Amino acid sequence: MTCTEFDGYICIDNVTDLDLRQTLDCGQSFRWTENADGSFDGIAFGKKVRVRLDGERLYIENSNKADFESIWKDYFDLELDYGKIREQISEIHPVLKEAAKYAPGIRILRQEPYEALCTFIISQNNNIKRIKGIVQRLCENFGEEISPGDFAFPTPQKMAELSADDLAPLRAGFRNRYLIDAAQKVYSGEVDLESCRTLDYEQARKELMKITGVGVKVADCTLLFGLHRIEAFPVDVWMKRAMDKLFPGMMPSDFGDCAGIAQQYIFHYSRMHPELFD
Repeated sequence: MTCTEFDGYICIDNVTDLDLRQTLDCGQSFRWTENADGSFDGIAFGKKVRVRLDGERLYIENSNKADFESIWKDYFDLELDYGKIREQISEIHPVLKEAAKYAPGIRILRQEPYEALCTFIISQNNNIKRIKGIVQRLCENFGEEISPGDFAFPTPQKMAELSADDLAPLRAGFRNRYLIDAAQKVYSGEVDLESCRTLDYEQARKELMKITGVGVKVADCTLLFGLHRIEAFPVDVWMKRAMDKLFPGMMPSDFGDCAGIAQQYIFHYSRMHPELFD
């Protein structure tokens, strides 16, 4: 994998096992928008970029080599061998082998932990379109403007100064109170997100569940998508149906150290094959 810098964009060669639509529009991140040509516009870590894939070449516009090394290489998890992982987890169950083969381009994004925490608080009893709208309004109202009309995700310090009533423009309902509690506990240090990278898994989960409104599912999503704990296996309504129907008698622990990657293959496969549940 090599990165070459041009005027206003970078090109990364030899990128395998990445499909932008499968990765950016599968419900793990909510700040990417697909364009008519298949490219995606998005904001992460305070940077607005456009990404497109041409075979095994990944182009990132409005970026440079330094940002690639410090942000995008990790964000797209480009150094993890997903091909090898698919081979390993395909031996667990024939349906998982089919699911992994169906969407081999899914990668687990390494998102900013606080943003992941907040977006999955917002995701509770919600759909992707509405989640994106709430997240956009949160950024527009309380995030730093990084270019005309484009806003970074607000910091916990900024949000800790607010009340649940201040978040009324988001139209997030009961989730406003949870977001403020999350901001206050993260900013004060009562909840240490960075410690959750290395804590025992159950302890990391308990650390996040100190936040009002954060249960097992939101904690698992934050650990998987914000802290890259790829042993996490979030279970929502879709995943419960998939487990009951496609993997009867199996538990999340049965999917091994890369259970979170298996979960994404199963989740996507299930959403794309509703006939399996008729």
